[in-house]
Amino acid sequence: MSRRRVPDEVGIAGILVLVVVVMSLLSPNFRTAGNFEVLLLNGAVVALLALGQTFVLLTGGIDLSTGSNLALTGMSAALGMQAGLPWWAATILALVVGVAVGLVNGIFVHYLRLPPFIATFSMFGIAGSIPMILTGAASVTVRDPMFAFLGRGGVFGIPTPILVVALVAVVFSVLLARTSTGVHIYALGGNKETARLAGIHTGRTTLFVYAVSGLCAALAGVVTTSRLMVGYPSAGSGNELFYSIAAAVVGGVSLFGGVGSIGGALLGAVLIATVSNGMNVVGVDSFWQPLVIGVIILAGVSLDTYRRSLSTTGGRGRLFLQLLQPRRASGATS
Repeated sequence: MSRRRVPDEVGIAGILVLVVVVMSLLSPNFRTAGNFEVLLLNGAVVALLALGQTFVLLTGGIDLSTGSNLALTGMSAALGMQAGLPWWAATILALVVGVAVGLVNGIFVHYLRLPPFIATFSMFGIAGSIPMILTGAASVTVRDPMFAFLGRGGVFGIPTPILVVALVAVVFSVLLARTSTGVHIYALGGNKETARLAGIHTGRTTLFVYAVSGLCAALAGVVTTSRLMVGYPSAGSGNELFYSIAAAVVGGVSLFGGVGSIGGALLGAVLIATVSNGMNVVGVDSFWQPLVIGVIILAGVSLDTYRRSLSTTGGRGRLFLQLLQPRRASGATS
């Protein structure tokens, strides 16, 4: 009788429940409905960035430009409305800009063969400087009241940012689990050369995952600008990038590629948001938060490395037994 495999997300879900219980015991304010809404709203931006980051990490890459892309796209929407565009056209403009930044990253990585760290770190500087140059580092007020729906509105009592995250997570889960594109993404992260020899268009897949990351950064930029109703050229320069990578890694997405899920990344984002919110509610100084998140990342990467080493050792052991078996058989017949 075969054993049922326990999903990898069970572990992170258990840790999340434990953190919620501990924070609730430490502060009664943490378990209020109002605080949970704030937690989820603040976590929505991190979740969007983490979902996009997941696609890139699954191929063995990384996107360090997401924070700057958030600022660039948010300012693009604000400047578009300032120039007279309706809110929906300004939103589309922001999404197009975000995807364009992602595609440029993909071109740098695949066609120019730059390491993802170098390519996206360079784009981090470029995309972060453009809104500063366009506005002289000044903020831009958004005056279209309809635009506020994306960050402050809701449907049946559920805030719009949370609905956006849920919709994106469902679409991405289906894409990775049910389509050939998802298979290609995992294959590329597992072994790029093998994927190429199997007929997978590695260039197209690379461009796609970075475009997805750019799209998610743009969604995060639009939500941020809509919540504040102000476009800040320095938005995304805080811990957003740091937290998005932490969320994906803690959620079981491997930095080495080929392993991970949207569900795990989403749970990781909720965990990071819960830890950050809980520390604020309890009264822990803000400068302790990067330390705690850093420890969480270190633990996640260490577990991922250990899991990979066990998998490799187990695979080599099975291969050795398979090679040895014919010799045993021949020895028995002789």
